[in-house]
Amino acid sequence: MTVIPPDAASVGLSPQPSEPPEYPSPRIVDSRRLMGPNLHSSSEGAALEVQLADVPVSAHRRLYDAWCMAAGMQLRALEWPGAEFVVQPHASGDAAGATLFLPAPVDVLMTATELAEQAWVIAERAHQIEGHVHGDAVLSERLRVMADTERHSKPNLEAVHRVARMRHVTVTFDDERVSIGSGTGSLSWLLAELPHPSDIAWETVRDIPVTLVTGSNGKTTTTRILAAMWRAAGKVTGWCCSDGVWVDDTEVERGDYSGPAGARVVLQDDRVEAAVLETARGGMLRRGLATHRATAGIITNIAADHFGEYGVHTLHDLAWVKLIIRHALEEGGTLVLNADDETLCEVAPSVRANIAWFSTRAHFVGLEQLQQSGGLAGTVQDGRALLLTPGHSHDLGAIDDMPLALGGAAPHNVANLVGASVVAYASGVPLDAIRHTLVHFGAVPSDNPGRLQLYRFGGVTALVDYAHNPDGLAALCSTANALPAARRLLLLGQAGNRDDDQLRALVSSALSTTAFDRVLIKEMPQMLRGRAPGEIPAVFASELQRRGMPADRIQVVNEEFAAVREAFAWARDGDVLVCPVHVEKARVLAWLSRLREQAWKPGDELPDTPTQPS
Repeated sequence: MTVIPPDAASVGLSPQPSEPPEYPSPRIVDSRRLMGPNLHSSSEGAALEVQLADVPVSAHRRLYDAWCMAAGMQLRALEWPGAEFVVQPHASGDAAGATLFLPAPVDVLMTATELAEQAWVIAERAHQIEGHVHGDAVLSERLRVMADTERHSKPNLEAVHRVARMRHVTVTFDDERVSIGSGTGSLSWLLAELPHPSDIAWETVRDIPVTLVTGSNGKTTTTRILAAMWRAAGKVTGWCCSDGVWVDDTEVERGDYSGPAGARVVLQDDRVEAAVLETARGGMLRRGLATHRATAGIITNIAADHFGEYGVHTLHDLAWVKLIIRHALEEGGTLVLNADDETLCEVAPSVRANIAWFSTRAHFVGLEQLQQSGGLAGTVQDGRALLLTPGHSHDLGAIDDMPLALGGAAPHNVANLVGASVVAYASGVPLDAIRHTLVHFGAVPSDNPGRLQLYRFGGVTALVDYAHNPDGLAALCSTANALPAARRLLLLGQAGNRDDDQLRALVSSALSTTAFDRVLIKEMPQMLRGRAPGEIPAVFASELQRRGMPADRIQVVNEEFAAVREAFAWARDGDVLVCPVHVEKARVLAWLSRLREQAWKPGDELPDTPTQPS
């Protein structure tokens, strides 16, 4: 039962004073530093999100132009390099507004965010009185002091950054550390102790192979496959994903490290000989990429998810977010795209990059032209994975021999295996190491924990996955549909930052793929994201019943782990349990391991609930 705390006034407490506004204008909804290549530029800078729902559309352009003018005046007053401003209006009328971006030197990015915010205030003031934009000497002096203070805390950062870029080596930094080069070729310092470029032994600095992995679904699985391929090649491999950071078998950090923080941990580790970096949408939008240099990158697919954030409202918007990774590709680097993804095929002609393709179809669109141009591709033909290089077709093995493919019952994992093979080859992994990994990866649960793991307990089959959007859930349910079953159960849940239409789309994707005899709707209190308790399950239950599922086949469970346990309590021989797990994965996997150790089968008593792993 959810207990709502009483109102403060009703228990005699004095109301707390309201917090001061975060930004100087109520129309500013976000202001952030972009510390690497980003959606708007291959350079660092500051981004401002503004919403103008209360302003006539006819006035939007005047406000944007006024912001550019006010920001330009302040840049000139600070004697910063000339900048090309970016104004990206949002596509949705319900969230009318724009993202405003200005490039800035790396050592004054906090000052740049303040400059962007104050320029907006000046623009609003000019719009309000229908006057001209004027300079503000007091503001200019305040920004100059702020910039000087910020530079003092980061001595030599801009100079080292500039020289590293000129020498074509990686430079990564945050608010504490900075490094040049990567892995075994890196040098690192505390930010406050960074030496002058003339005092650095640049001849010892070099980069290791770095692969960036992004997309809507399959990122973590692809990252793990690539890390296994590099390890099979004999390299000490560092990799980060939404579960943590590893160097070979050693867990360095636990948690979601699919953003710049995870990339920095890997790239600054001087043990690492090859790096694989899961690169999620959120980190790229909030902070930009952590590195300017990568050997290769892959976009697994584009699926409807996270719409409405940072001006992303369409599949094409999302594709261009994922394509940020192209900015980091070194000269001659390869960008690997999914030829079975319609959105990627549509935007590819506008992308300036050396593109390779992968597909699960023997003769995908554009294959003939790719082969004629001497390109690189991966595909599946007659049940075998093939790598196509100029003049050669390399047999990578039978799909049925690849544990991750579940005998072909998991076509999305076939795509992950083929895509990983292409980007691995482009990154420098030998063919023997690729082949070795394909026939071994996925044979044990520790290879890919929480991603399409198949468990059998007596006559019960359970599929555990992270499926968190309609395409991912459809792929998981399709796999379940390919398995024989007396009955099928679905565990259904979602975070509160998706709107009702996106929640209903999850139901549609599941039911259009597979018939379920029971649905357990899990509440996830850790992921309400502003929603009221019970609100998300109510939307799911309503949509399930609208689509014909009887109410007595639907059950709401208040926690994720409790929902998994309830699924096993319901199960009997012949059943298939489809269990997307999001917030309590470690706890669920530990419990399933305990079931396996006890040789649990339907009808046996379920073991006690394990504590949440630390």
